[in-house]
Amino acid sequence: MADRSLIDIAAELYATSPESFIASRNRLAESADDATLGAQIRALRKPSTAAWVVNLFARERSDRLADALRLADELRQAQAELDAQTLAQLGRQRRALTSRLAEEAATLAIARGGRVTAATREAVQQTITAAFFDPHAAEAVASGRLVRELEASGEATLDLRTAVAGGAPEGRELPQPPADELRARRERRSAERELHDAEQALARAQREQTSAARERRESAERADALTDRIRELEDELSRVRKRAEAARREVDELDGRIANLDENVRGAENAVTAATSKLRELGRP
Repeated sequence: MADRSLIDIAAELYATSPESFIASRNRLAESADDATLGAQIRALRKPSTAAWVVNLFARERSDRLADALRLADELRQAQAELDAQTLAQLGRQRRALTSRLAEEAATLAIARGGRVTAATREAVQQTITAAFFDPHAAEAVASGRLVRELEASGEATLDLRTAVAGGAPEGRELPQPPADELRARRERRSAERELHDAEQALARAQREQTSAARERRESAERADALTDRIRELEDELSRVRKRAEAARREVDELDGRIANLDENVRGAENAVTAATSKLRELGRP
């Protein structure tokens, strides 16, 4: 065990199953060349089952975890540039990714002889989710020396000294991809934002186009109905005009007939007057 640091020893020990943790810890403490180091090893606390599952995954699938945490870091940095809808979409993708990582970690732990309950799986996913939201939690998860699971809601004052065994992580940065890959990712994110904005603009234009087409169709239907009504009214007006002209002709005819009758009445009145006068004359003694 010469030249091995407490951190190195803890990283190995915390990937050991909880059932064999105590025995392995005592064996490593007894084999330590330095009494101080031995005491520090013996003081290491047994991890929770969920913490062990995450530690095992961090140790044996370090590249997979590093890629995921690097993506989480990029997403945190990009959040200020994104709109609510894109953030909601990224949130769904983040939940799907943490679920897959938790499932992979559980499968690995079961393959190493561990017993992983539904509650443990949930605690593993919460811990990985915490790493996605909090860079300190990401350091704790990446260390492979977790003592306990982390809260998915985030711990504002996460104490790495109590959450991580063997000393707080040194804040090492995750391996960065080549510059060309970083540039490609930035360009891809920019292109995705442009595509999203273009799709939103297209959707708005299509909605406006559909609305305008509907309004045009409704207006055309109203215009056709009103045109038909105009024809009906014009036909009705033509019939009314003909009836009015016929009525005027009847009035003219009746005016002539009444004039003739007036003369007849006057003639008859004159005859009555004459006959009355004659009768009076004849009736005198």
